[in-house]
Amino acid sequence: MDTNSSLVLLPTAMVLILALWTRRALEPLVFGAFVGTLMIDPGNALSSITETLMTVMTDEDVAWVIMVCGLMGSIIALLLKSGSSRAFASSMMRFTTSKPRALMGCWFMGIILFVDDYLNSLAVGTSMRQVTDRFKTSREMLAYVIDSTAAPISVLIPISTWAVFFGALMEKNGVAETGQGVFTYIKAIPFMFYPWVAVIMVPLFIWIIPSFGPMKKAEQRAEKTGQCIPPGAEHIDQEIGHLEDGARTNGTLWTFLLPMASLAFFTWWFDFDFLMGIFVTLGGMIVGFIGLKKLSAKQTFDNILSGFKSMLDALAVLVAAFVFNEVNTALGLADYVILTAQPLISAEMLPFIIFTIMGFVSFATGSNWGVFVIILPIVTVLGHNLDANMTLVVGATLSASTFGSHACFYSDATVLTAQASGCTPFQHAFTQLPYAALAGCIAAAGYLVLGHM
Repeated sequence: MDTNSSLVLLPTAMVLILALWTRRALEPLVFGAFVGTLMIDPGNALSSITETLMTVMTDEDVAWVIMVCGLMGSIIALLLKSGSSRAFASSMMRFTTSKPRALMGCWFMGIILFVDDYLNSLAVGTSMRQVTDRFKTSREMLAYVIDSTAAPISVLIPISTWAVFFGALMEKNGVAETGQGVFTYIKAIPFMFYPWVAVIMVPLFIWIIPSFGPMKKAEQRAEKTGQCIPPGAEHIDQEIGHLEDGARTNGTLWTFLLPMASLAFFTWWFDFDFLMGIFVTLGGMIVGFIGLKKLSAKQTFDNILSGFKSMLDALAVLVAAFVFNEVNTALGLADYVILTAQPLISAEMLPFIIFTIMGFVSFATGSNWGVFVIILPIVTVLGHNLDANMTLVVGATLSASTFGSHACFYSDATVLTAQASGCTPFQHAFTQLPYAALAGCIAAAGYLVLGHM
């Protein structure tokens, strides 16, 4: 088909409409991927979608995500079964005397665990649910606070997986000289408006600004009825509860904190490879929990498998999102959107347009890293040809990526945060979207103003 046609937007539009209608993520993604495949190759759609699935499942990055998410599920299961997570929650409850303090505890934990946004989402959600439930906080609000200090914080602190990835990407595309990728990244941090706004907004909504939109309804439900878990998400909480059935009572604060510290340290030690950090931490937990008699050998390995299985729902959505992104890449969605906007682009407008358009593409496709591998060469050429402020352009590009990760209904950050918090991806994204949109508008205004200065 003609990839210069506006029809390339059709699969994405259908996914978003179906997600809003069904309040689910998996089925709309599968349907959108199949529609996109039909548009590319009508005569061989079934074989094409099968080939795309095989391509995705054999991709090294996808395998990395599956291993990371599954094994993080294993670590979480061990923390729950050993009573370590409960011990941490009990310790936190001594210091949290109100709902705002409990949510601020989540916010501070998110800032501390800046090394990787996956670690941030899964660790904070798992450990703080019991604390926020005590103060009748909706799981949707918990998910919003966690998600706002996951990718946004990882973007803003340059010793994280985001900084390493985008620094290397900028070197590869000539935005930075060899060996200067992270330095170029650091220079752009003050201009990453979206993550700054997203992080700063959280304390404001905790202490000062009242909830609004769908989040207000979720908070009213929790406060009036005590039903923190949203209707339709009971299965997620039950699955987590199953991991905690028969939990030991000899877990301590240290058996929670040491694995968390190990994850952060060894991720940094192995050049920000989160998977290596997980392997070392999981190995240490196996030896430590069995040696200290927190769990028997059988309980330890049974829970490693149970924890991995508990992440299957989230992994199914992530794989479907990867397939959908692959189909959109074949359709040329990102190229089409950029080329359509090109007549409107000037040096002054480039940061604003990059943030707006790439934020939309990242939001629509659920890809906050992959799409930028494709689009950064185009952005680089445009920036140099227009003699634009490349530091501001880089800041806008990273902001757009963060917005997509934060706001999309089926991005990896949304799916994992929802899983850890105990709500569905749609419930989390739908209640968070007005907050993300507000932060996005503020960031866009910033690029519009600075671009003309």
